[in-house]
Amino acid sequence: MTFQDKLHAYLQLTRFDKPVGIELLLWPTLWGVMFAAMGQAQQQGATAGLPSLKIFVLFALGAILMRAAGCAINDFADRKVDGHVSRTKGRPLADGRLSAKEAVAAFLVLVLLSASLLLFLPIAVFYWSLGAVVLAFIYPFMKRFTHLPQVFLAAAFGWAIPMAYVAIQGAPDIWCWLLFIAYMCWTVAYDTQYAMADREDDLKIGVKSTAILFGRYDVIIISLLQMLFLLIMGVVMWHYFAPTVLGIIPVFGLALVAMMFAKQNSACASRQALACFQAFLANIWVGRYVFALIAIACLWTTFNG
Repeated sequence: MTFQDKLHAYLQLTRFDKPVGIELLLWPTLWGVMFAAMGQAQQQGATAGLPSLKIFVLFALGAILMRAAGCAINDFADRKVDGHVSRTKGRPLADGRLSAKEAVAAFLVLVLLSASLLLFLPIAVFYWSLGAVVLAFIYPFMKRFTHLPQVFLAAAFGWAIPMAYVAIQGAPDIWCWLLFIAYMCWTVAYDTQYAMADREDDLKIGVKSTAILFGRYDVIIISLLQMLFLLIMGVVMWHYFAPTVLGIIPVFGLALVAMMFAKQNSACASRQALACFQAFLANIWVGRYVFALIAIACLWTTFNG
């Protein structure tokens, strides 16, 4: 195998060739960074504030690196089953282009690179980061033992939110945990859509998922999780923006997200693999839009407060 082929295999292992997953982790991480900065400013008597560029960049890089690490350990965990799933049989461990040792090595290198970013953050963030590493390592194996691997994925992806609050405010507060719960609801919903696309293959090989657990109630439960996400996000936005010049205007911006969810669920109702996968992919626009909504509101209230 040439160097170029090996490099391409590593890009596939870490999904740098498919940035959708990176964005699904990146944008919510930045929601946490923006809200934590708002909270810090309000604690200090201001109505609004923005995070430092340093914090913003460090958490963005951390999200990208830990997402890649999660993909590497996921493929290691699934190396014996990916070859039996039509959508994943071309992954580099499934087709033999990379070995299990190479996948573990990639995971460790990416975790160490991510850990190096902690040198620029308060020591408390380091202790909280240990939770992220543990969750990132164990969640790919959960599909062997429980029908709720999506919950572990959501916790692993969302752990950057309390870390952001620790970095900016010194400790997570109730609004941090509400944001975390909202994010988990959204993540379990979209990862169930993802699992619906693989449900038939997963049933054949004995892999567990929320799509299998929910059965014929899958779309209904996804809708309920999305409603919880919207409700909790609305409460969090109300808390941060109600005291500002914008009032509750940003909360109404979530109406567009509700329409996005309705379109996704209409597609998933067919239970067709491609339609469910496309609904999953559509969540990238949810992440982008909610970040844009929060960022614009934070900028507006900071400079016009």
